[in-house]
Amino acid sequence: MTTETHPSGETHRPLQPVREFRMAFTSTPRGARLARRLASQRLDAWGHPYESDLNTTVTLIVAELAANAVTHGRVPGRDFRLCLWLDQAAGLVRVEVTDTRGDRMPPESPSLPAERDAESGRGLCLVSALASRWAVVPRTDGGPGKTLRAEVDI
Repeated sequence: MTTETHPSGETHRPLQPVREFRMAFTSTPRGARLARRLASQRLDAWGHPYESDLNTTVTLIVAELAANAVTHGRVPGRDFRLCLWLDQAAGLVRVEVTDTRGDRMPPESPSLPAERDAESGRGLCLVSALASRWAVVPRTDGGPGKTLRAEVDI
């Protein structure tokens, strides 16, 4: 049986083919930053080191989706959620960022801003370029808002 060993030497539950991380964050730049850092840390703990292409790619996707949730999906007093799945058997990592604002939907096919010096408008283009697949789906719990889902093939 394969077990997961914590850096302190403690032994944890057996390794599982599907790993999952879920957490709610405040809809602030600080919350988006924390989501990015924790996603990178979790991937490292799951065996994909910080310097690996997968960790870098998924961290960039989390950063962009979290920034979009804070910038465009923010509702005062409500958090956004990050769900991160690693499915070794299927060979993919799925990132889902859920906000509570359903009236502002992202474009189906993102395009670069008309002005080269524009400060925003590139996030979903980056996600589209990095992810194997991405989509906007209704919230799974039936609440207000939307979920942006991106998958990266391992």
